Amino acid sequence: MTTFHLAVITAGVTQPSSTRLLADRLTQATVRALARYDVGEVVVEVVDVREVAHDLTNHVLTGFASPDLQVRLDAITEADAVVVATPVYAASYSGLFKMLIDVLPKDALRDTPVLLGATGGTARHSLAIDHALRPLFAHLGALVAPVAVFAASEDWGSVDAGRLGERIERAGAAFAGLVSGSPRADRVDPFEQVTPFEAMLTDLRAR
Repeated sequence: MTTFHLAVITAGVTQPSSTRLLADRLTQATVRALARYDVGEVVVEVVDVREVAHDLTNHVLTGFASPDLQVRLDAITEADAVVVATPVYAASYSGLFKMLIDVLPKDALRDTPVLLGATGGTARHSLAIDHALRPLFAHLGALVAPVAVFAASEDWGSVDAGRLGERIERAGAAFAGLVSGSPRADRVDPFEQVTPFEAMLTDLRAR
C-alpha cells in the first residue's frame, strides 16, 4: 500500500490554541476527503512551531538545526502536501511562523500543494491570507489551494461555529481534490451556442 504524507504546520503560541484547533480541523477534513481517492494510507505529521521556538532562534543565529528541529524540517520537506495555520499579528503571519519558513531548505515546498489557514481577533484580519500568506507561498513555488479558511474569535463557540465548520469541510474537500489530481467538472462555455458574427453576415448576404 502506498503512503501519503501530510505535514501540518501550526504556529499558535498559546495553550490551548485556536490556531492549533483550526489546523487540526482542516487536517481532519482533508483526511476524510482523501478517503474518497486512491492515495493510500494517509500519515499525518504535525509540526507545532511553539515546541521548537528556541531551536529556530538558534538555527537563525548559527545556521545549524538541532535534531528535534531537523526532524520537523524533514517532515515538511518530504511531505506530499502541507496544511498551514498561523495567527495573524499586525495584519500578517506571525514572526515565529516566518522563522520556520526561512530555515526550510531552498525549494523545499516547490510544487507542493499547500492549504492555508489563519486565525485572528476579528474578521478584519482575514485579508492577511491573500496579501501575506498567498504571496509568500507563491514565492516559494508551492501549489497554493484556492480555498483557504480564516477563523476569527467570534467564529468559535457561537452561532457562526456551524458556518466555520462548513467552510473547513469545503476547504478540505477542495484540497483533497487538488492533491489527488482528480479531474475538475466540465466547464460550460456560455458562448458555445452563440452564432459567430461572420456566420451572421454570411446568412444576411444569402438573403
